[in-house]
Amino acid sequence: MLRRAASLLAGLALLAGCATTRQLSAAPDVHALLVAIRDDDRAAFDAHVDRRALEAQIQAMIVARAATPSAPAAAKALALMLSGPVSRAAGGLLIQPEVFRAVADYYGYRPGTRIPGVIAIAAALRPLPDGRVCATMKRDGPCLVTFADEDGVWRLVSFDGDAAMLRLR
Repeated sequence: MLRRAASLLAGLALLAGCATTRQLSAAPDVHALLVAIRDDDRAAFDAHVDRRALEAQIQAMIVARAATPSAPAAAKALALMLSGPVSRAAGGLLIQPEVFRAVADYYGYRPGTRIPGVIAIAAALRPLPDGRVCATMKRDGPCLVTFADEDGVWRLVSFDGDAAMLRLR
């Protein structure tokens, strides 16, 4: 009994020192997304992903690549004109559980791997100044994925890792 109370107090102290309210709020939805990716549950995956935000990110990358000073004017114009349809098509291919499984693999969440609980996930999330949270590999490392609270559900809104991690299986 005393051991259980000590463990609870230690857990609460760790929680108070490591996780903010925002991180604790986001953690259950991040956990649900990880489970959806692992289990290939498209409905749960879609509930925790902001497809429009991710497609807008893809579109911004297309436009940025086309805007290089060395790119011919015709190529820039074509890239701008096609960036919307191309980003939606790419989103249809890339924004799905099996593709994000590569990201989960990178984090160590492979099929059969136990996904950490909400408290461990909350401690691993970093609050951002704009109200979002992100997941990193190291405490001070760069964000790999970013989540935003959208009407009470934390959704994946940005993939900031290496695009090579996103693979079609």
